[in-house]
Amino acid sequence: MNNDNDAQVWQEVLDFWFPEGRSLQIDSTTHKDYWFWRMRGGADNEIVDRFSDLTEKAAAGHLDHWASEPDGRLALIIVLDQFSRSVWRDSARAFAQDPAALRLTMEGLSNGHYATLSMPWFKIVFGLPLGHCEGDDHLERLDLLIQLRQDIADQVPAQLMPIYQSLVKQAQDVREIIATFGRHPHRNQLLVRPSTPAEEIYIVEKQFPHLRAFKN
Repeated sequence: MNNDNDAQVWQEVLDFWFPEGRSLQIDSTTHKDYWFWRMRGGADNEIVDRFSDLTEKAAAGHLDHWASEPDGRLALIIVLDQFSRSVWRDSARAFAQDPAALRLTMEGLSNGHYATLSMPWFKIVFGLPLGHCEGDDHLERLDLLIQLRQDIADQVPAQLMPIYQSLVKQAQDVREIIATFGRHPHRNQLLVRPSTPAEEIYIVEKQFPHLRAFKN
């Protein structure tokens, strides 16, 4: 794949994952619907149909060169962090790409790629691996994620502010879960790891942060 083809493919990923495009003049209800679509698995079937091969290539490291450009890095994060969860839903492989996605995010924060992103929804998705990837530094990363999301919420147009404040709250809810359990308990069964009694209660209640987003 040459550079022009690379850009065409990663733009296809961005156009699909962000129907909002690149204008802040968007109705808040429509924008919230897009977030529900992204966060609740509404895109699963189309991702599997259109992007399964691409996700396999990304997981194998064959698209790492995309990270040389900000838009390419964002597209690769989407494939590794989001498309993987659709292509391999209900299997451990859905989370296997989290460390690679996290590296892309951390590098992009330090090399200026994140700062060049023009849309708040781009920045939110760019930061997702900070909360998704388990690890010893998870709480530290979630503190960073909360701050990044608050910075975004402070800058969006007034009609979109409630949506982005809800995303701040979601990150805070994730931090509470990680502070309590040290990991994402809802993954335990797929990752074949035993749950503690407290985790079993949490799993049964299904009060997962991504399902509570946008709720007061």
